[in-house]
Amino acid sequence: MSAEKMETSSRQGAEDSGLAEDPVTAPDALAAVTAERDQLAAEKADLQDRLLRSQAEFQNLKRRTERERVELFEYASAEAVRVLLPVLDDFERASKSETSDKEYSAGIKLIYNRFYEALKKLGLEPIVSKGQPFDPQIHHAVETVETDEAPDHTVLDEFQRGYNFKGRLMRPAMVKVAVEPASK
Repeated sequence: MSAEKMETSSRQGAEDSGLAEDPVTAPDALAAVTAERDQLAAEKADLQDRLLRSQAEFQNLKRRTERERVELFEYASAEAVRVLLPVLDDFERASKSETSDKEYSAGIKLIYNRFYEALKKLGLEPIVSKGQPFDPQIHHAVETVETDEAPDHTVLDEFQRGYNFKGRLMRPAMVKVAVEPASK
């Protein structure tokens, strides 16, 4: 076989097998494959980003749902305690009243103390007012008294005790406040 025939037959074999290199199409094919690879990489990055965002949204939803559930239970117990505060006030007044029956008085004080301790376990905290500076955030001034015996804007007496519930104000204290005399 001559060299010319061999070259022709090898060219035909390459064309038949699809391995013929066309000098014009090889760079175009490489560019097409590179473009497809870049497009797939961009799609992959986009899908990964969407996956991460979805996972973050799910975690945030989980945390928010748990926080709302806890707040709901806290709010429900706060409302129950708020409804019971007048009963606690009544027991406090009854325990301070004078009576001739000492057993009755001791029973009222016992009930008051047990009831108060039960509410404290739920999160009720009394606000200490007497002798403290007046704070409009936690005190409700019912009466003002001009006096030199106490510093200006000091709580002299407490008409109704104020309470916090789990760190939040539940009811402000109703107080009598000292003010500086006008003619000084």
